[in-house]
Amino acid sequence: MLRTRRSALVLALLVACLVQGRPADAQAPAERRDPAARSAPPGAQATEPSTGAPRGAGTAAQEPRGPELEEKTSVTRHTIRIAGQPVAYTATAGTLVLRDDAAKPVASFFYVWYTRDNVADVGRRPIVYSFNGGPGTASIWMHLGFTGPRRVLYDEDGFMLQPPYGLHDNEHSILDIADIVYIDPVGTGFSRMAPGEDPHKFHGVLDDIKAMADFIRVFTIRQGRWKSPKFLIGESYGTTRASGLVGYLQSQHQMYVNGVILVSMTNLGFERGTDLGYATALPYMTATAWYHKKLPADLQGRPLKEALGEAERFASGEYQVALFKGGLLPAGERATIAKAVARFTGLSEEFVRQSNLRVERRRFWKELLRDRGLTVGRLDSRYTGIDKDASGENPEGDPAMWNWDGPFAGAIHSYFRDELKWETDDKYYVWGSVRPWRQDPETNVGEMLRRAMTQNPFLRVLVLAGYYDGATDYFSAQYTISHLDPGGALADRFQFAFYESGHMMYLRNSALAQSKQDLVRFIQAATAQPAPGR
Repeated sequence: MLRTRRSALVLALLVACLVQGRPADAQAPAERRDPAARSAPPGAQATEPSTGAPRGAGTAAQEPRGPELEEKTSVTRHTIRIAGQPVAYTATAGTLVLRDDAAKPVASFFYVWYTRDNVADVGRRPIVYSFNGGPGTASIWMHLGFTGPRRVLYDEDGFMLQPPYGLHDNEHSILDIADIVYIDPVGTGFSRMAPGEDPHKFHGVLDDIKAMADFIRVFTIRQGRWKSPKFLIGESYGTTRASGLVGYLQSQHQMYVNGVILVSMTNLGFERGTDLGYATALPYMTATAWYHKKLPADLQGRPLKEALGEAERFASGEYQVALFKGGLLPAGERATIAKAVARFTGLSEEFVRQSNLRVERRRFWKELLRDRGLTVGRLDSRYTGIDKDASGENPEGDPAMWNWDGPFAGAIHSYFRDELKWETDDKYYVWGSVRPWRQDPETNVGEMLRRAMTQNPFLRVLVLAGYYDGATDYFSAQYTISHLDPGGALADRFQFAFYESGHMMYLRNSALAQSKQDLVRFIQAATAQPAPGR
């Protein structure tokens, strides 16, 4: 009996040593399976791009295990006045855990879900899935700045007030016409990977799309909203995400969407070429120079849209031709173009000539107000900054972002705890660690959007942009859309709306009011349109 017990003890110790010595990335196949993996949609690569390291290796293997994932919610009820009418609504802050095919938890998504109360038929009420960009930022910006029921306090024109920062009711929220879900992508906000999983598993163009699609699919099932008209709204990199997501949802989950709203649109993977980029950026520079009163008197005295019309014609014509000629451009033409570029940008002819007629954006942000000792913002060039080195070539940072980070971060923390009753000591990552972000060069999100529109004849797209946005400028957005659909067959289903504001155009009260009406018209048109001709 004693010998048997000793043998059993030796065997148990041996098994324990073998288990403890197993490498961190030597998981069973079922544990390593991608929860969102499906056959790749048209325009997307079929296999996951490699980061140069095996799945599960690196950061995930070295980080301590966190708490196990769990699903929980906090439900609160509120009332707001929108367009002068009281709107009662329910706010649900919660987590949703995605699982792989073996039902193993892989990631937890944090979301905030607003539904209007006393709706007779939720099957006919639109639902909007909202997210921001970065990549690597939470859904905080449009949540507390644009479409949600509460809004961060700024002045009338969207400039930061003195801290501490507060919230007020958003009378231009879209909650009167649609329910809204704000989603924090994994690695941002309160969204987390499961303990032991690679924290960067979903940090790539296609992997991010897969994970977000899985969240939307599961959420739609659980909330019983398959019958509801569905919309996606993304801002900045969120427009890249939304464009790929609408194609992926349609091809992989058979979920057809009524509309996609692209706020401050990226190039959606469409490469314009270096010289063409200088031409499409020029009208943005005209808008910035107009705002700061740096244009010649004849242009400065006109309304902004008139000045931009002239700049757009020049950029689309003479300027493009001159750039195409490169070093073969005759001296006389070069002098004429340099004078015109200086006229439309507020820069000196000498600076334009020394730049070979090609004004880099970062140099523009530094040069335009150099005589005043100021730089202009990248995301919103109405904002100005002061660099330590006024003689440098590039600005030290973005004054726009400095005006946004503090007010939004302060407001979101108090809002979750005080109003939504979401109590946790976990860090809310306004900006998550998602680098390196896998670019997936074979994943063409613009083509995924175009193909989704050809297969779903009811799908419409609305593009919103601010004239003072130097990161995702309005004229480049028009060019990109027109070349995603070069034949013009889909032109009547693309709409554009531009505002005298920047990247987050909605911070300016007048732009917020105007954009609310643009959203209302778009949602109504996308849910009540006649069948297209066959």
